[in-house]
Amino acid sequence: MNIVDRILTIVITATLTSAVWIVAGGSLIENASSASQIKATRPAEAAPSPSPAETADGIAKAASLDTSAVQAPPDSQSRQLLIPVKNIRPGDLTDTYSDSRGGGTRLHEAIDIMAPKGTSVLSAAPGVVEKLFQSDAGGKTIYVRSTDEETIYYYAHLDAYAEGLKEGQRVRRGQRIGTVGSSGNASDEAPHLHFAILQTTGDAEWWEPASAVNPYPLLSGN
Repeated sequence: MNIVDRILTIVITATLTSAVWIVAGGSLIENASSASQIKATRPAEAAPSPSPAETADGIAKAASLDTSAVQAPPDSQSRQLLIPVKNIRPGDLTDTYSDSRGGGTRLHEAIDIMAPKGTSVLSAAPGVVEKLFQSDAGGKTIYVRSTDEETIYYYAHLDAYAEGLKEGQRVRRGQRIGTVGSSGNASDEAPHLHFAILQTTGDAEWWEPASAVNPYPLLSGN
C-alpha cells in the first residue's frame, strides 16, 4: 500500500470512530435526560395519615350525654306499647301524669290504670325483667328494661307476680307478668296499676335517677 492509500485509510477510520462516539454519547445523554424527567414528573408518595395516637392529645373524646330535653321512646318502640292491664281500652285511661303527690311536694310522673284486684298485668313492650322489688311506696314492683336498654317500664302496687317470673327473664309484649293490687301506699278501695316509663342509658342501674315520660299519649293515641 502506498503512502496515499495509508493516509486515506487513517482518515476513514478516524471518521467512523468519531461517528460511533457521537451516536453513542447522544444516546447516553438522551437516556439520562429521560430518566431525570421521569423522576421529576413522578408524583411523590403521599405521607401516611397520622394514627389516632399521633393526633392532638391522642385521646378520642366521646360526646357528652344530652339531658337537656326528655324525649319519648323511639317511634318504632312506641308503636309496640300495649296497655299493660287486661281488658282496658284507650278510652278508659286517665292522664294522671302531672297530678301532685306527697302533699304537693312532687309530681306523679306515671299514670294509674284502675282495674279490679287480680286483673292481669301485661308487659307493655318486650324486654328483660331487671328487678323484682318490694318497697314501702310501690309495694310489689317490676322493672323491665327495653330491648335497646334505654327505657325502663315500671309496674307498681301489684297484688302478685306471675308464677315463675324472675329477674333476668325475657318477656314478650303482652305477656302476663302480675296482677293488679293495692300493695305499698295504694288504697285498698282503689286497686290499680301504677305504670311509668323512664328514659335511661344502657349502663345505668335500675335504681339510678332517670327521666320520666308521660305514658298516656303513647297508650291512648292522644
